[in-house]
Amino acid sequence: MKDKPDIEIQLIHIQGPLKGQIQEFLTDTVSIGRHTSCDVIFPREFSVISRRHARIEREGNRFKITDQSTNGTFVNGKQIEQAYLKDGDVIMFSDGGPKASFLAHILKDRLEEVSGDTTPMSYPQDVSTPAGQSAPTPPARDIIQETPEPPTPATPASPPSLQETPKTSDADSVPIEKVQAPLIVQYGPTLNSFKELPITIGTDPTSNLMLPHPAITKRHAQIFFARGQYWIKDLSGTNCISVNSRPAGFQVALNANDVLALSPTGPTFRFLGEGRLAEYEEIVPEEPDEAPIANHDMPRQEEDKVQKVIKSFKDMFKK
Repeated sequence: MKDKPDIEIQLIHIQGPLKGQIQEFLTDTVSIGRHTSCDVIFPREFSVISRRHARIEREGNRFKITDQSTNGTFVNGKQIEQAYLKDGDVIMFSDGGPKASFLAHILKDRLEEVSGDTTPMSYPQDVSTPAGQSAPTPPARDIIQETPEPPTPATPASPPSLQETPKTSDADSVPIEKVQAPLIVQYGPTLNSFKELPITIGTDPTSNLMLPHPAITKRHAQIFFARGQYWIKDLSGTNCISVNSRPAGFQVALNANDVLALSPTGPTFRFLGEGRLAEYEEIVPEEPDEAPIANHDMPRQEEDKVQKVIKSFKDMFKK
C-alpha cells in the first residue's frame, strides 16, 4: 500500500494583526484561534476571533475548513459552516476580520519517493456547505511584509542545486511556447490564478495581469515556463527588473525563495516555488527617536539668575 503524499499548506496573511506572515504547515490539521494551543494564534485582545475559531483538516488530498466560532468564518466573501478549500481561496475570520489566502501543494521529493508520480493536486470546485465562489474585491491594498532569505552565492565548485540562477541575453534567449502550467500571483488582497503560460504583466488593459503601480509600464514583463522552470522576461526595455537585488537582464529563471522586483521602487514579490508569487515589502526597522540632550552648558550668568530667584522665594516665605 502506497503512503499518502506529503502536502504543505500555506496561509498568506493579507489583512489583520498577522498581515505579512506566510505560515507553512505539513500537518493534517491546522487550528486557528486565540488559544495558545492553536497552530495559528491571534492576539488575546483581538476579541473578534474566538478562542478556537476554525479548523482546517485534510481529507485525502483535499482540505476542509470548519467554523467553530461565534462571529463566523467566510470563504471568498460568503459565510460557511464547512467548505473544501482550493488554491487562491481567501479565508476571512469573522465579518470584516483578518484575512488569509490558502495555498497547498504536494512536496515533489516525497511524492517521487512514495509513488514516482508528480501529478499536480486537484481541488473540488464546489463546497460541502454554503461557501462562496465569488472572489472578494476589497478596495484597499494590503502588502505582504516579509524579510527575504539572503541568496546563496554560487561558486565554481558548488553542487548543481546551488548554481547561479540561469540568466540569458538577447542572443541566446530561451524559446517561449504556450504551455499548461499553473501560476498564482498574490498582489494586495487578491490572488490571480492562471493555468496557461506565458502571461504578460503591465498597465495596458490587454495585459493578463494588470498592476496599477506608477513604475509599471504598459507591457512591462512576461512570465513563462520552459526547461522545467518559471522565467521572468523584461519587456519594458529599461532593464529595471531584478532578482535577489541583481539585474535580471533580458530574462532569468526563478528559483524558490527568489525575491523578484519589477522595478527599483516595486512592486516586489517572493517566488515561493511551484508557480506561486507573493507580494511583500521588506520591513525596515524604525530608528529610535533621539533622546533629549540635557543642557549642561547653561551659561554661568543664567544659572546665577536662577539661583537668585530661588533664594528670593525662600526669603519671602521666611518672613
